Amino acid sequence: MFKHILVPTDGSKLSLKALDLAASLASATGAQVSALHVAPSFPTMVGGDGYMVTPITPKEWDISIDKLSTRISDLVEKRAKANSVKVQFLSVTVDEPYVGIIDVAKRKKCDLIVMASHGRKGISALLLGSETTKVLTHCKVPVLVCR
Repeated sequence: MFKHILVPTDGSKLSLKALDLAASLASATGAQVSALHVAPSFPTMVGGDGYMVTPITPKEWDISIDKLSTRISDLVEKRAKANSVKVQFLSVTVDEPYVGIIDVAKRKKCDLIVMASHGRKGISALLLGSETTKVLTHCKVPVLVCR
């Protein structure tokens, strides 16, 4: 049924729950699983009169993103072993996470995306947005949402 399942993850318990679900589906269908961490690009902050304020250097940013990606990769690896499934870990850097998710799904020819949703409602959903909703809106690949 499914041949390649993509699981976006930020290392949170909820996104790891989505990985467990994807592993279960992969075991049942013989699908390949890829876990994806989407890291933000180096932020440039503009101050009041148009001057640039950068709290850390680009090198420091890259080091912190690499540490985060390694931590998430380790979590994914442990979860994959616990589920007896091989998972390929990918990390991309993109300003909009949903764009990175959709791009990787296309490039890797994924036929299912399994991702978590916090289920925010009302003002918090409006203010924080939802990467899951954006993926659902803009992607042609089927999406299974895990809560």
